[in-house]
Amino acid sequence: MSELNNFKYNLFGYLLFAAVLIFHAQAYAAESNSSRGSTYRIGAGDVINLTVLVGGENQIDLKLVVSNQGEITIPFAGKIVAAGITANQLEKSIYIPLEQEYFRDPQVHVMILGYHSLQFFISGAVKKPGMYEMDFNPTVIELIAKAGGVVSGRGNVAYIFKGNKGMIEADDLLPSTIESKKPLNVDLLKLLDKGDLSGNIILESGDTIYIPLGNKINQTGTKIYVDGRVKNPSVFDYQPGLTALSAVIMAGGLAKYAAPNRTRIIRKNDGDQEIIKINLEKVKTGDLSDVLLQPDDRVHVPESWL
Repeated sequence: MSELNNFKYNLFGYLLFAAVLIFHAQAYAAESNSSRGSTYRIGAGDVINLTVLVGGENQIDLKLVVSNQGEITIPFAGKIVAAGITANQLEKSIYIPLEQEYFRDPQVHVMILGYHSLQFFISGAVKKPGMYEMDFNPTVIELIAKAGGVVSGRGNVAYIFKGNKGMIEADDLLPSTIESKKPLNVDLLKLLDKGDLSGNIILESGDTIYIPLGNKINQTGTKIYVDGRVKNPSVFDYQPGLTALSAVIMAGGLAKYAAPNRTRIIRKNDGDQEIIKINLEKVKTGDLSDVLLQPDDRVHVPESWL
């Protein structure tokens, strides 16, 4: 009998502990949602529920969509600017004209029913590519997770196109067009494989992430060659967004007696050879733009004359 009582006592303790955990989890979630709702700034396309009570009686109960101009139209009050402010601030904006002209001490309540102004796009090597509407600004990892995670065979670079407001596909990422689009590049080896969160930037509405497949990155070549006065002359898999300086860093950096100011990129164009001169010293200081590499490029760092 004592063993049965002990079992019941322990079971009760476990159930009580589990109940406490669930209570705290729910409280935390409610607090998080409340905090998020109080700081979220309304945007065009968002759906809002507006109720106005006067003396305990409903005077207004409407669902409203924020226009492309960022406005909503309120009975008695007319057009009110809603975009760029929080729900609490919108309540105050509505309260002022209603109280001044029509009602005495109206109780104004605004609830956001649909978050449509924050839209993010992700395509390429993820399980569920598409457009995602969210009620907060996600990080790179959060949007990848929302898309079901990456697929096997994904490339090692993610492109982030700022304010693109649309999907990016492989045909848009030919080496000749990357530079004009000027995407941000995120090293997925660091971010996803090594847990380095330095590239886990916060996205803004309209941003697009494109993650190429490793075997679909280019059509004419697959390698980048780095030689000369670098610590580890090597051959690397080509990745879109790879630059001359980043390739030298991948090769261990500059070796002793290197002359980075006379670095050359040797490129093949329809059988002809093109020499691109670049001063990596100025690239490092930000005084000169880096050069995006193309498949089969060779980066050569010569030896110093001194």
